[in-house]
Parts: sequence; C-alpha cells; structure tokens
Amino acid sequence: MADLHVELVAADRNVWSGEATLVVARTMSGDIGIMANHEPLLGVLQSGPVTIRTSDGGTVIAAVHGGFISFADNKLSVLAEIAELAEEIDVDRAERALQRSKSEADAGAERRAEVRLAAAAGAN
Repeated sequence: MADLHVELVAADRNVWSGEATLVVARTMSGDIGIMANHEPLLGVLQSGPVTIRTSDGGTVIAAVHGGFISFADNKLSVLAEIAELAEEIDVDRAERALQRSKSEADAGAERRAEVRLAAAAGAN
C-alpha cells in the first residue's frame, strides 16, 4: 500500500509528522478520507477528530479545531488553529469544560470539549 507524508501543525507547534496510509478529517463539506495519490485538495477544517492510520499499523488521533487541510504530491498538511493529540488530553478537565459550557450556553466551547472527549475516547 502506498504512503503519504502527513504534517499536523497547530498555530503554536508541530503536533505530529510521519508516514500514513489514511487520514480522516472533518471539513466544511463533510468527512473526508485521504490516501496516497488522492486528487489535490484544499479544504476548511471543522472542529472534529482527525484520525491518522500510520504506515507501521498504528493510529494517531487528534482533536482539531479550525484551520485548513491541503493535499498535493502525496503530502498532506493539516494546519489547525488548535490541535491536541488524544494522549495529551486531560479527560477530567475536558468533562468539566463540557459541563461549564452547557451551563453557560456556549455552543463553541461545548463543541470543543466534545471533540476533545471524542478524540481521547478514540485513542483508548
């Protein structure tokens, strides 16, 4: 199976890079799966988990909030406003943030907390 090179970058750091067989992300047009030799694309990311199936058979999951995704020449760039690897997420803190956002009727904060919890759960 052919591989693609992936760079997952947040505004403040390089989150993950490596070789992958498949990347699934949520765009404004819906969920998209990208494999080697995909047609070039440029899309706007929505908050959601990004799942990376690594070339060595592993899985990397990240909570991504906003940004862009770009693919050309078997190179995928995920340029996020905020991105956290699943293992970096403090689940207790995310659950507290979810409850607080619900009580304050903050839909944006609620969505970010839900995405963080989904990414953390997907890694387990």
